[in-house]
Amino acid sequence: MGGVGSGEGGGGDPYSRGRIDKRQAIVRAAFDVFARDGYAQASVDAIAAAAGVAKPTIYNHFGAKENLFRVVMAEVGRQAIAATLGALEAFPAEPEDLRVELTLLGRRLTTCFADPVSTSLRRLLHAEIVRFPDLLDDVRAGAATPVIDALAGRLARLATAGHLRLTDPVRAANQFIALIGDELPALTALGTRPAPPEQLDAVVTAGVDTFLRAFSA
Repeated sequence: MGGVGSGEGGGGDPYSRGRIDKRQAIVRAAFDVFARDGYAQASVDAIAAAAGVAKPTIYNHFGAKENLFRVVMAEVGRQAIAATLGALEAFPAEPEDLRVELTLLGRRLTTCFADPVSTSLRRLLHAEIVRFPDLLDDVRAGAATPVIDALAGRLARLATAGHLRLTDPVRAANQFIALIGDELPALTALGTRPAPPEQLDAVVTAGVDTFLRAFSA
């Protein structure tokens, strides 16, 4: 599974490093298997085979399959947020052309949202909402909420500088994300095919236009 998990540094106790590497291998493999087969059909045997570990190793690290699923979803959610926050950090504090910079930001964010890992994560959350009704809120708290908060902070600074006219930066941030992202499930067939770049650009351009009509100072 590309992009999920990262190696730890080379220092430290070799035994501890081995446990960390093995744990990461299990998380990566488990996410692939859950995304491919769904929770009910995913077997610990298949996850162990994909991770290259013995089945008891998974139980030693994570316990039952339900706990493994919860841990995997939370960790993948946290990892997926890193690229999204990076896209936000690239937004300049004093944009020379607000429309251009918001459009570039929208393109970076939709690239993150349309990433195979992110789309698989959303599909799993929606597919298993009945079995794990609390998991959507947990993952949103760890992944979506920090993104909204970071974007709201940037929009608030733009308002203070006189570029935008808004009273609720958090709501404005949610609306910006909705304007550029709500068409992605249809464009990607729920993440099962790549979105045509020209269509993504059209969605972002229209979303930024609508946002600025509502909030431009």
